[in-house]
Amino acid sequence: MPKARVNLRIGVVQLAPKLGQVQANLAKAREFCRKISPRSVDLLCFPEMAFTGYVFDNASAIAPHLELPRTGVTSQFCAEWAKTLECYVMAGYPEKLESKELEEMERTSKESGDQPRETHDGKKIEQVGANSAVIYGPDGAWVGGYRKTNLFETDLTWAKPGTGFATFVLPSPIQTMSLGICMDLNPQIEEWTSATGPYELADYAKFKNANVLVLLNAWLDSKQEVDESSDWQTLNYWAARTRPLWTDGKGDQVDVPETDPEKQGPETVVVVCNRSGGESGKQFAGSSAIFSMVQGSGRPKLLDMMERQEEGVRIWNIKIQETLP
Repeated sequence: MPKARVNLRIGVVQLAPKLGQVQANLAKAREFCRKISPRSVDLLCFPEMAFTGYVFDNASAIAPHLELPRTGVTSQFCAEWAKTLECYVMAGYPEKLESKELEEMERTSKESGDQPRETHDGKKIEQVGANSAVIYGPDGAWVGGYRKTNLFETDLTWAKPGTGFATFVLPSPIQTMSLGICMDLNPQIEEWTSATGPYELADYAKFKNANVLVLLNAWLDSKQEVDESSDWQTLNYWAARTRPLWTDGKGDQVDVPETDPEKQGPETVVVVCNRSGGESGKQFAGSSAIFSMVQGSGRPKLLDMMERQEEGVRIWNIKIQETLP
């Protein structure tokens, strides 16, 4: 029998925030949100550390911009626009660790006799926050949060890693949604490749039977094919790192012909909301994208993408498999 389909509308806001200019970045985001009609989108995504910028040198530099969950400016923004647009809104932000958590970390460190740590390039590690995301619902209420699990070198000087990826079971049409932040696509072990894995986040989404996998990113530009409007190397890399969602799970790329969809597995819509622009000599890839990944299809489908330096809103209206009763 044909699989039931339901209409899903996902929006991404691709921003080029200025480092530390929170109010100006929020003002720009509000301008984009005002262009969206209420009830015209089910889920609206903002990128990693959307309103603070990303490339902070150390814990002292980012400390003034850390936010408590629920009460910080990113939470307030998401709550306001989720209620205004009557949809789910998520965004990345630098979370401030509460005093109780900091005290517990200090006590554990003293008891274990840990020495002050440094990154590989000699920068002091001082965990004062977490690279996090927040989600609010159509009534303006808190749905949940998530802390980035696999940290990038820029996070290491100030951020405490999360304890695992997150999944949220939401009303149709979103249904089961898994969430990761940027470097969560890559494992934090020495020996791995995109050809052989491991594929931690994709395997997790597959295990959770996620209809939707969202990545909130501050992914750097590949600096390849710079004349192309979108960063194709980065787009191909994102697809390669989600391999378990479009193969048979054993690494075989060509499994079931597209002409025989009944023998294929479930579909996961992969949404990458990436930032654009540049900071501190770093250039970001933009190229926010939406993919259809069908297990056993043998190939990922890139449905649409934004340009490298584009700022603005893109709303995708797609049909996905209905899995919840």
